[in-house]
Amino acid sequence: MNELISYRRKRAKEALEDAERLVNAGSLFSAVNRIYYSMFYEVTALLLIKNLSASRHSGIRSLFNKKYVKTGKVRIEMGKFFARMFEFRQKGDYGDFVEFEEKKVKEWLDTEKVFIEELEMVIKTELFSAN
Repeated sequence: MNELISYRRKRAKEALEDAERLVNAGSLFSAVNRIYYSMFYEVTALLLIKNLSASRHSGIRSLFNKKYVKTGKVRIEMGKFFARMFEFRQKGDYGDFVEFEEKKVKEWLDTEKVFIEELEMVIKTELFSAN
């Protein structure tokens, strides 16, 4: 299981780096997609520590909220941000006539970095507690 957790954390980091490159290149739709997936991979890594998983993104969000946000291990703002980024990713990937402002996407990227840092701390705590 630790191998899969490490893999998901690596994917999160790569998606974050991709998001930064895409924002700098002005590819805002793709950047929003990568911002969300960076968070998604980090959340799935966290859930795997407790052997939790779901087949749908809504299930992952629900488990994350139940086990980490509502328990205070992750700030409520971060839980809300994860949900908002899912919605923005959906609109960007599937919606028509959707536009993202560069300033907003840059703000989301900055918040994503905080999200990843916070979850990394929770992951390290959870892994230490599990051993």
